[in-house]
Amino acid sequence: MEQSNQQNITEIIINTINTVLGNLLSSIDNNLYSLLDDITFISSDILNDKNFENIFGTSTSNGILLISNSLLLGIILYFSIKYLLSHFTYSQIENPHSFLLKLILCGLCMNFSYFIISQFLDIFSYISLAIRDLGQNLFNKSICFSELITTINSHMSINNSSVDIFSLDGLIKSILSISLLNLVFTYSFRYILIKVFILITPFAILSNSMNSTSWFFKSWIRNLFSLLFIQIIVSIVLLILFSLNYSDTNLFYKFTYIGGIYALIKANSFVREFIGGVSTTISQNVNNFTKFLK
Repeated sequence: MEQSNQQNITEIIINTINTVLGNLLSSIDNNLYSLLDDITFISSDILNDKNFENIFGTSTSNGILLISNSLLLGIILYFSIKYLLSHFTYSQIENPHSFLLKLILCGLCMNFSYFIISQFLDIFSYISLAIRDLGQNLFNKSICFSELITTINSHMSINNSSVDIFSLDGLIKSILSISLLNLVFTYSFRYILIKVFILITPFAILSNSMNSTSWFFKSWIRNLFSLLFIQIIVSIVLLILFSLNYSDTNLFYKFTYIGGIYALIKANSFVREFIGGVSTTISQNVNNFTKFLK
């Protein structure tokens, strides 16, 4: 009798744990992964925000464009004084003709930077969309995170309200959901960084007008390129995951899903090793901040 009661208590505890965990994972699946698609695959739609447009500047007389044009006048004044003093100090400076030509080109590009950056964003959007459309035509599935989580759940025979954490499928499902939750934080941080780099576009273009400040433009373009290139890598990884000929009895494909999610998490690290750029890994940035405090 006592042994039977202990078994009943054990079953109640296990069922409670599975129910609570199932509800948590179901909540994550239903609420987060459609958002993950929006913050990962970025296009010029990111600019379609009235407040963002006002900050950036709708003309040369407001927003960041106003500050940039003020700096443009400041650079002209700075070079004029530097050129005048060079006749007394005999110091080497840039050729005035090449400087003025670069300044005019940079000034024009700066004032049309909203259009230029929108086209730059769409280039990466079109490439990633082409990869995903290829997968959709081949596999008759939408190549996105929301479809991926549906595929994982169906292949592992997991319903929307419960999961057996003490089974292999339940353990894999938990790992995948926690990893995908990590992706949400990582790509949200990437989304904010992209907006920051977009806002400083006029300053970056203007900095290329002088040899002494051109390093800022090179750093800006490399970082923005790497952040946008990530979505192309993500599209390719998703394409590979959807190409798997899944079998419910084959553990290889189940663990391949874990490998695929890990590749999505480490996409920024892969891109940084190839072309450089800023890190969007939350844990790495926290560690860097901790070292800075020390």
